[in-house]
This record gives sequence, C-alpha cells and structure tokens, in this order.
Amino acid sequence: MPIYKKSKSSFWWIDIRTSGGERVRRSTGTYDKRQAQEYHDKVKAELWRLDKLGEQPEFSFDQAALKVLRLSEGQKDYKTKIRHIKYWRSCFGGRAISSLTSDEIFNNLPTHRLVKSGKSKAQPLAAATKNRYLATMSRILHIAYDENWLQKIPKLGKFKEADVRIRWITREQAQLLINQFQTEWMRNVCSFALSTGARMSEILSLEWSQVDIGKKLCWVTGDKAKSGKSRPIPLNSDAMSVIWSCLGKNKKWVFVRDTGTHPKEINRKSFNSAVKKLRLGDFHFHDLRHTWASWHVQSGTPLMVLKELGGWETLEMVKKYAHLDASHLEMHANSVTFWSPISKTEAA
Repeated sequence: MPIYKKSKSSFWWIDIRTSGGERVRRSTGTYDKRQAQEYHDKVKAELWRLDKLGEQPEFSFDQAALKVLRLSEGQKDYKTKIRHIKYWRSCFGGRAISSLTSDEIFNNLPTHRLVKSGKSKAQPLAAATKNRYLATMSRILHIAYDENWLQKIPKLGKFKEADVRIRWITREQAQLLINQFQTEWMRNVCSFALSTGARMSEILSLEWSQVDIGKKLCWVTGDKAKSGKSRPIPLNSDAMSVIWSCLGKNKKWVFVRDTGTHPKEINRKSFNSAVKKLRLGDFHFHDLRHTWASWHVQSGTPLMVLKELGGWETLEMVKKYAHLDASHLEMHANSVTFWSPISKTEAA
C-alpha cells in the first residue's frame, strides 16, 4: 500500500520499493491524505531519478526546518525556535537548503525588534539575540548535513556578546527587600529564591510531590528545568522555614497567593515598588539567583559545587562569579615582592 496510517490518529506514512529492491518507509508529517499522496509521488520521483540518472534530490530549507521543530518538541525553548524558524522561512522559504551561503544568512539576520511603549518603535537587537538566531540556523544546517541533504555546512560566525551582567545585593539589603512586601506569598517566593538560587519558573511550578521535608530536599524535574535535566535542591534552614509556612495552603502547589490561587509569575508591580523604595537601582527578580550565587562564592563554595547546586550546564556559566572570591590566591600573593623587607628565613 503506497500510503497508509499506523493508527487513526497518526500521520500518513509512505511505503515505496526502489528498482533495486530497497524499501523506503517514512512518515509524511501530515494528516491530510492528499498532501501525503503528493509527498509519496515526489519521493518516488526523486528515488527514480537517483536510481536511473544518478541525480541527487534537492531538499528544501522548509524540510530541514520542519525536522528541527519535530526534534525540538517538548524542549523549554520550543516557542523561541518556532519564532526563529518563522523568521528564517520568511527569508529562505522554498529555497534549496544547499543553496544557502554564509553571507546570505548574515545579511538576512534581523537587526531590530518592535517595542510597544505608547508609540511602537524599533530597537536594535543585542548581539546575544542575533547569536540565538544564528544558533537556530546552525541547528537546521547540521540536521540537513546529518540527513545527507548538504555536502558542506556553511560556516557561521558569532557576534561578540557584552560581558555577563551580575547584579547582587548584601544580606542586609535582602532582609530589607523581603520586609517591603505586603503579601506573605511574595515574601515566601523571594526568600526561597535567595536561599536556594532557584529560578522563578522552578519555584512557581514546584509541587508538594517534589518536596521531601524529612530529607530537606526538593527536586526540579527535567520538563521544568532550563537545562532540561532534573536536579535536587538541598533546603537550608531559611528554605525549610518557607516550606513550613506554605504547608496546608494548597494540596498541589507549594507556592500560592494569599488567596490560595496558583500564580504563573510574581507580582512584578510589588517587586519593582520595593526595589524603587530601597533605591536598589537596576535589580530584577533573577538577580536574587545572582545574589545567592555571589553569597556562595564569597563564603568559599567551590565553583564545581555551585554549578551542581544551581543547575548550570557548564562550568563556564559559573566562572562569571569567580572574581568575587580570591581566597585561593591569597597564599600565593606574597611569593613575589620587591618593596617589603625580606625576612630572615627568606635571606637564609
């Protein structure tokens, strides 16, 4: 049967035998029978031309982009990939993937984004944002290469990104910030962030099934972690105090509003008001995580340990905090001096 379904709810599949006896079975990626038949006819024609004329079939940018989207399903940045691919299709849709060049890709990079603030205006894209667009394109090209749709991958460079911004506050400032919040749930969420380094999405999605009070642990599951990997979060005394105060307020969610409803994000108006009142300047919720990491480094926590505690994928991501502690260099500082008097031991 040239096209068929494995089940009523599945995509249509094709089943073709080449003149050499090779059997080709693959999903069409569509529920539409007419589209599936067109795909079958196209593949059959390409196989014939390859077999009889030795012609390599041309694959489109759209085919490679669609495959990337299928492979990315379930990933936390899936919506971002959709946005990137939608943009790249507006540039290269319908083109053969093999026809793309490095210069074309760079020349078609987005340069601005619209910002709505009274009147919509365009703002230049940051180097980091451009690099994310390039990363998605690079993924498309590598998938095409793995499928033998490309003989060579166009080399894509990378824009130099600004130094990583690290904003943190002192323990005294943190206490003042927490005391500014009028609602208990905001105090709890921010206190938990400062004591665990967990991200906003990890905190607000935390369920009681992910908490073990006896072991003083909670878990971030892979589907909610930025890295896509599960990790345990040890709970110190401050975090445990927050957990105890949240008990009994909701059967499923750990953090709920004072009304008992589950929030999807923090009360930004309340947070920004507290920051403004304390004159903390450019300080955002995610900076609570930076603050937690900074306190750890200043207290002597090894970077490899901090990497595991915070769920960073690579050590490079943690090295941005390394300058906050130089205790491991102190013992070597006096190895070379020229002004201080030489001790008797050194003279001997």
